[in-house]
Amino acid sequence: MIVCIAEKPSVAKDIARIIGATASRDGYMEGNGYQVTWTFGHLCELKMPEDYTPMWKSWSLTALPMIPPRFGIRLKDDEGIKKQFAVIERLMQAADGIINCGDAGQEGELIQRWVMQKAGATCPVQRLWISSMTDEAIREGFATLKDQSNYQSLYMAGLSRAVGDWLLGINCTRLYTIKYGQNRQVLSIGRVQTPTLALIVNRQKEIDNFKPEPYWVLATVYRDTIFTATKGKYTSKEEGEEAFKTIEGKPFTITQVEKKNGKETPPSLYDLTSLQVDCNKKFGFSAETTLNIIQQLYEQKLTTYPRVDTTFLPDDVYAKCPQTMNGLFQVKHAGTAPYAELVRPLGGKALPKSKKVFDSSKVTDHHAIIPTGMIPTALTDMQRKVFDLVARRFIAVFYPDCKYAQTTVLGMVDDIEFKVTGRTILDPGWRTVYAKDVQTDDDEKKPDEEERTLPAFQKGESGPHQPTLTEKMTTPPPYYTEATLLRAMETAGKLVEDEELRRAMKENGIGRPSTRAAIIETLFKRKYIRKERKRLVATATGIELIDLIREDLLKSCELTGIWEKKLRDIESQKYDAQQFISELKQQVSTIVNDVISDPTNRRVTVMPEEEAKKKKSKK
Repeated sequence: MIVCIAEKPSVAKDIARIIGATASRDGYMEGNGYQVTWTFGHLCELKMPEDYTPMWKSWSLTALPMIPPRFGIRLKDDEGIKKQFAVIERLMQAADGIINCGDAGQEGELIQRWVMQKAGATCPVQRLWISSMTDEAIREGFATLKDQSNYQSLYMAGLSRAVGDWLLGINCTRLYTIKYGQNRQVLSIGRVQTPTLALIVNRQKEIDNFKPEPYWVLATVYRDTIFTATKGKYTSKEEGEEAFKTIEGKPFTITQVEKKNGKETPPSLYDLTSLQVDCNKKFGFSAETTLNIIQQLYEQKLTTYPRVDTTFLPDDVYAKCPQTMNGLFQVKHAGTAPYAELVRPLGGKALPKSKKVFDSSKVTDHHAIIPTGMIPTALTDMQRKVFDLVARRFIAVFYPDCKYAQTTVLGMVDDIEFKVTGRTILDPGWRTVYAKDVQTDDDEKKPDEEERTLPAFQKGESGPHQPTLTEKMTTPPPYYTEATLLRAMETAGKLVEDEELRRAMKENGIGRPSTRAAIIETLFKRKYIRKERKRLVATATGIELIDLIREDLLKSCELTGIWEKKLRDIESQKYDAQQFISELKQQVSTIVNDVISDPTNRRVTVMPEEEAKKKKSKK
């Protein structure tokens, strides 16, 4: 008997239907030589300190650092999990072979490997690796099963991540709680959580310490068009007024009219982070909400695997794209076909194949998020919104570039130069897919890029104008939103607007696309941050915690980004997992020694709510 194990009951049922295991049993399906069972995400976890030695149960500085000689796993303490695991264990110990049908990613690999280890499975194991849950994809996956050994480096990367998080999180949380939290306030420290909090706290300090300064902008209106001085800001009113007097009453002369045609390529397909960014900006969805919705769409076979960090498709997906497009053509929402008129111009001819979309060298395990071509029914409003973004982005990449004419006009009054730019769309190209919604990805449209037709200016023409001198104030950097925080995590805190450069920096981002939403939720749960409208604001506790931490290793995005790069290198067999763990053990030992020997009297003063309530009741 072959035992198949999936990550969720719903996924197991789909797989069982395809392979003919149609008889329902308690905790599994059976038939056609297969038994199909399931987990509920993680059934196992790394052992807790007290599982290694009773001495590690109580929190004390003398027990730190806690570094087990060998890490072990345990079953989670949950009755439902124990019951399901007993079924899995019985099936696996009698199996002739196992097929790991877990989610095709680092986490999915770890979940099922731990279950197999705990169940004492000894038979050969094969891996089902699919990027969508359609019947066709499942059939293809079963026809091309690979040996589990092909995915050993993926498992090692997942294991290294889990061990690294345990070493740093458990040791440093206990260390800081005992030393600075007076054992009353748990100070949670995490490998990704703490640098992310540091980003928010540091931005908030910049805003709090910001002192607005006045500046003056010189502009003038000529032929109903506002021209702005190219010198930029005047830092003193006197300087601005002097310039104003220089040009007042003198004629304005056009010195240059430059027309240039340009092209704007379609936006890239979605990876998880860019989808979360757009959903936060357009609909106010949290990163976790977006991840949950796109996971639902994946399980409903409507979109491909969501936990991805590439915006490319492999070349072999190209042949399936017309079929996907045909599926979108047939989609109906509330009686209307939203994509039919957008897909129609692409029909009847081969779809264009751009290197900006199809590039197998930029795809490792999974490709960008795209529709599968299955026709959705009965979507919730939130699901429809997310599906619509994915569908339109897929259609848009096959449309031609947007063509525009940009006109730059320079003028002079005396020796002061002025400038205005205008843009006229000649052929909207891919922008047709978005109609009026022309902001794409996370790039805000700049004012000078707005479509604006200028009058027909001629070089040498001259005439009267109305100058203005406007006082403005410098503004602080904006608070992080979930959208901008996700981008900052992706680039280890560096502000990067260029898409190509951002893509290159992803390797050193902090957290994985699939875990960033959970990290942000953890910060909310720990009450280190709160939300004010869309702004992410650090609480007093969050600020104090970052102020307490002097060890750069714990709060530097750059250093955490280097760890992330090493984890990716373990996955691609360029770095040794054992070396990663050894380095982390050494780093944790150093942090523990430094903090224990800290002679200062640093303390967190913010008390837990319960203690504050007690004090009030005593009064």
